[in-house]
Amino acid sequence: MHDGDHRRRQRYRRATTAILAVAVAVSLTGCGCGKKRWCEHDATDTKVSDSYCKRGAPGYEWETDSHHKKGRHKH
Repeated sequence: MHDGDHRRRQRYRRATTAILAVAVAVSLTGCGCGKKRWCEHDATDTKVSDSYCKRGAPGYEWETDSHHKKGRHKH
């Protein structure tokens, strides 16, 4: 085997690994693609204007139909 072939295969493996890692990361983060989402005030779970989440305001987060808050109890 030539040294050039070995290097080419290493680059191919690294590129394949990087692409796979990105695909796994996107699937694990639940991009919410195609799902309806809205912005909520985290402390009160009140729907608010999307502008709060779009600008990254503290205390506001995107919610989706599939979002379930675990371990959170309302009193």
